[in-house]
Amino acid sequence: MIIAQNINKYYNDLQVLKNVSLAINAGEIVSIVGASGAGKTTLLQLLGTLDKPSIIDNSNISSIKINGIDVLQLNDKELSKFRNLNLGFIFQFHQLLPEFTALENVCIPAFIGNKNEKETKDKAIQLLEYLGLSHRIHHKPSEMSGGEQQRVAVARALINQPAVIFADEPSGNLDKKSAQNLHELFFKLRDDFKQTFVIVTHNEELANMSDRKLIMSDGKIIS
Repeated sequence: MIIAQNINKYYNDLQVLKNVSLAINAGEIVSIVGASGAGKTTLLQLLGTLDKPSIIDNSNISSIKINGIDVLQLNDKELSKFRNLNLGFIFQFHQLLPEFTALENVCIPAFIGNKNEKETKDKAIQLLEYLGLSHRIHHKPSEMSGGEQQRVAVARALINQPAVIFADEPSGNLDKKSAQNLHELFFKLRDDFKQTFVIVTHNEELANMSDRKLIMSDGKIIS
């Protein structure tokens, strides 16, 4: 599903990732853990095509293949289309647009992909109902709890049926019960929809529930 090789990242003179390579199987839930500053979020952003690796030299070529496609070889337009259709993102803060309802927020990625409006709305409603949000479909983010907001963000990540979901501290802004519910939801989604999850987290409970835990330190995967 995901094969990354020789991934380096510099910010000015600071090397944040140091020749990282990894492989993640389809249908796996993999958590990435480590101390703050270890490079976890930077790695997630690179795997999720939100940023690109630094070029060191021609003898150390980087590649990131998702479903057999080397995303580093795509131009900006191709990459945007690939990201929209194949990848979903969940962040610590839900990033919902405050002026739109739950339904409208969930539909946005599909509308960006020029998908049929009626089919998109029908599917968004199905997702919100699946996530226990049938009573919040026409509510705006300010009218929902933190856990409900995050579940709307999950529905938004799922609307285009992406092969991979990238999550960056998805439960970091939730209370313990809401966090536990979200963690259990990830495994239900994997079982029901066969998606791959890559999760950056400081939550040891979530990390230990995962199929595999990658530990990062000083820009490298050490375990």
